[in-house]
Formats: sequence, structure tokens, C-alpha cells
Amino acid sequence: MKTKILKIESPNDLEKIKIAAKALRDGKLVVFPTETVYGLGGDGLNPKTCKNIYLAKGRPSDNPLILHIARNDQLEALVREIPEVAKKCMEKFWPGPLTMIFNRSDLVPDEATGGLDTVAIRMPSHKIANAILNEADIPVAAPSANTSGRPSPTNANHVIDDLFSKVDYIVDSGFTDVGIESTVLDVTVDPPMILRPGGITLEMLEDAVGTVLTDNTAIDANDKRVPKSPGQKYKHYAPKAEAYCFAGNLKNIVNTINKKIKDQPDKKIAVLATEETQKDYLGAYKVINLGSRENMPQIAHNLFYALRECDELNVDLIYAEGFEFRGIGTGIMNRLLKACGGKITLGL
Repeated sequence: MKTKILKIESPNDLEKIKIAAKALRDGKLVVFPTETVYGLGGDGLNPKTCKNIYLAKGRPSDNPLILHIARNDQLEALVREIPEVAKKCMEKFWPGPLTMIFNRSDLVPDEATGGLDTVAIRMPSHKIANAILNEADIPVAAPSANTSGRPSPTNANHVIDDLFSKVDYIVDSGFTDVGIESTVLDVTVDPPMILRPGGITLEMLEDAVGTVLTDNTAIDANDKRVPKSPGQKYKHYAPKAEAYCFAGNLKNIVNTINKKIKDQPDKKIAVLATEETQKDYLGAYKVINLGSRENMPQIAHNLFYALRECDELNVDLIYAEGFEFRGIGTGIMNRLLKACGGKITLGL
């Protein structure tokens, strides 16, 4: 497949917006930016196109896709009902990095839902994404635009590395904003439940709708249950090198990682550090500054880019500092834990 790059810097670039939108309507695969990460888009109501999305990513077919819409009036045809809690969340957080799980209508094919009776839907706030979706005027299935299991792409170069020649178009609009995927909230249960943490935090949701639960169950790849949300199953966000996370007292984290570096002088070791500690690591092959602990959204924005940088450097090991399970730190730790395959040391 010959992939074409569309450089779109403004939603006013109508000619290129129309090209991307027509390609989506024609059943082609179009990668486009959202405020979270780049998405691999296709007609979410076309079973063949949905199958092609799975093939392009190498994604297991029981891992549900997220349908992206541009307007609230597109939602009603896709779901059996819109619960009151969902209406409150739509008013507060749409467009934005919140995906909600609804009971699906008969219009939505099995291929978009992993065979579930529910469907994941969100409305991105990225202006170019919204312009393309509005012009296409169809629900667009769009998982992250990476080879399944790898760190999600936060710029077009990451997409090119993974999917060039596997998709029809790649829309290049620079870096994404949030840097980790959307929060997924199941509104088919009462109270609603977070299935994947992200930029819309538990605290924000509780402020908007009251009690919200969090599904903390780790589902491993051998579990026969079908996941209700992307990111609940299989190894995700994984760099090529083995990665380990260390959480607890910051001074103890630094001392632990430094000892491991000293004990393995023959290894190319990368450390995912923070502004507060980057100068404290001795002997590492590369120390990558994720940002300040006083600015957790900055750390979320930089995380996947840092994991991709480790791949480019061909490091042998990655040691990552951990963060509090609070606010967007919960989403960051969710991604780190999956990137590390659960290899985490707590309570240092």
C-alpha cells in the first residue's frame, strides 16, 4: 500500500481536510491527530474497514475499538440509551479526552466492539481531528496509530515508523497535547466506573457526577474474559527494552536505580527521570527528563515520546521513576505499569 502524507496545520485547510474525510467515507485507513495521541481511523460502521484496522495494527480482534464523533447529534443512533450521568459528562468534558462505554445499537457492527454488546465513543477536542470527523460525517473507529503493544504515537514520525505502507493517509499536524490516551468511563453501570485512567481524572469526574468507581483489576493476556475497554488486556505501550518502575520516597528511588546502574556496567541503561532528579543519576547511558513533578500533565505529555526515544537509542534496560496514584498520575502509572509488564517496586 502506498501511504500519502497530508501536512495539515490548520482546520481551515479545507482542501486537505476534504481529502482525508473522503478517504474515510470510502473505507480507507487515515491516521489523524487527536488531543491525546494519533489515531488510526476508519469507517466504524464498515465491518471490513474495522477488520483492516486490526490487521494494520496487528491488534487482537477482541480488543474493542473507540468510535470518534464530531457532534452530539451523532451519538443517539449508535446507542440504545444515553444515561443521565453520560449527559452530564458530555456537557462537562466533550469535546475532550473522555471515552464513554454505552450499550450499543444494532447499527454498530461486532467488528467495532470486539463482539461486545457495548460500544466505546468519544468526541475529540483537537481542532483538525474535529474538522475531519465533521466533514466525513460518519463515526470513525480510531485506536492509537501504533503497532499493537508499542508506545502510542504522539507525533507523525512515530506513526511513520510503525504504519507506513499499512495505511492510506497519515495526517501530520505536529505533536499531540495530552500525550496519553483518553479516560474510559463505563456509564452502563451505576455508579459509573473508570476502566482506563487518563487526562480526565477520577477527581474531575467525581466533581461533575458524584460517586465514580475505578476498575483496578489487572487482566493478563491469558485471561479468557473479553475486555470492555482498550488498554485492559495484553501488554501495552511497551518499549523494545525491558523496563522497570520504582515508586516511593524519591531519594530512595534515586539510590535504588543508581545501585542497579553501578551493578550493571556493561548495560546501556536509560533512566526516565524528572526535573527534580535528572542530575542525580550516575553512570546511566541516557537520562531522560520527563518534566517537573509540579507539572504532571507535562510528564504525561512526554511519557510515550520518552519510551520511543529509548527504542531509538537501542538501550538494554529502562528504569523509570514512579508517581502517586492521584490525578493524572493515575493515568501515567497505568501506562508505566503496562509498559513495564507489571515489573514495579513499590514502597521504597
